[in-house]
Amino acid sequence: MIGKGEYLSQLTAATGQMKSQVIGTDLSGSSPPSVFIGRANYPKLSAGPMIASVHGDTSHMDMPESWIPGTITQEEIIRYRLGLVRGIHKVDARDINTRFIEKLQEIALANTSVESEARFTTTPNGTSFSEEHTPFGPSAPIEQLTIEPVRWNRDLERIYYDTDLPAADAIMMLHESGLPFSSVQKALSVGTMGKKRGRRLVPTRWSITACDSTIAKNLLTRVKTCTPVDTWRVHEYSSLHNKYAVILMPTGWQYEWSEAFIHVLGDEQLVFSDYERHNPKTTYSHLGGCYYSCKMAVLEALAREQRQAGVIVLREATQGYIPLGVFNVRENVRQAMREPGFACEGISDVLSHLSETFTLPIRRFIEEGTILPDVMQERQCTLSEFTRP
Repeated sequence: MIGKGEYLSQLTAATGQMKSQVIGTDLSGSSPPSVFIGRANYPKLSAGPMIASVHGDTSHMDMPESWIPGTITQEEIIRYRLGLVRGIHKVDARDINTRFIEKLQEIALANTSVESEARFTTTPNGTSFSEEHTPFGPSAPIEQLTIEPVRWNRDLERIYYDTDLPAADAIMMLHESGLPFSSVQKALSVGTMGKKRGRRLVPTRWSITACDSTIAKNLLTRVKTCTPVDTWRVHEYSSLHNKYAVILMPTGWQYEWSEAFIHVLGDEQLVFSDYERHNPKTTYSHLGGCYYSCKMAVLEALAREQRQAGVIVLREATQGYIPLGVFNVRENVRQAMREPGFACEGISDVLSHLSETFTLPIRRFIEEGTILPDVMQERQCTLSEFTRP
């Protein structure tokens, strides 16, 4: 069977036909604020700002936390993102004391959108779509970058000047202060966290997963000390051609993430799954960053409730779905956990309910899962109960 990575490569290639705005080699506008750090050839990599060709408040173009609860459409998100032009400058991840990197840090730590001017060596072109990071529009090597003076976010400023604070502690402090995840991730990526000698640029993709996994690890330690939920529950939410169901079980911590892609490219019906038992995975999930984004979102809700649970999360991506980054998973699962839970008597009750709301036969998730079939066996359920054409 085709692997998820290969499938997503086909899917993102299909989105490459989307056109972004046409601009020249000189750009004057506003950064949301936004930066992007590439990962190819690390520690030699490409870094730069992302700038919109409009002035004023452009924060909505790089604030995923507001898109899902704000019921922003997929088309609006893509329009926001393709309106951002990426500047590319070759840098060394270990050299964060150059004036160019200092400007990127100024942008990432800013409390508001940053008025910016850029000159490119060639005309920016192309688009970038990924399951890991949010899309962006045309890109080109940047020759000159000028930004207006900015006021830093106070929490980020405090972390920046604390050069004895480990990065993991900084991430948790910022998360607990209520700072949006995207702001924490950008600050980490431009080397503004951690002990002084250890500060480095962190590729955007890596910084997203680093923040998700760091927050999840800390929350899991707390959640494991809590009493398990006292009933089976299902929390559901749908948006952006995705449907999510978070199943909470009255057990100790265990976690399974299963995602299906149904007729997105054609006739395919693919299901991918990964899991962990009582302890976190020791190797990187073959499902990529979404495994950690989902885990963080669920643990965040459980910690808020001060309860523990076994967790199985099912996702369906259907026709019309376009990869927009792992925020899609994190923010949808967060929203699902804010919705009232549907109480059930057991796994049979849960799956019977989901059989009525999911497109794909539930048996497909059972066949591809590990924890789900184990739970069914413990509860003496049979696959035939959930088989339908």
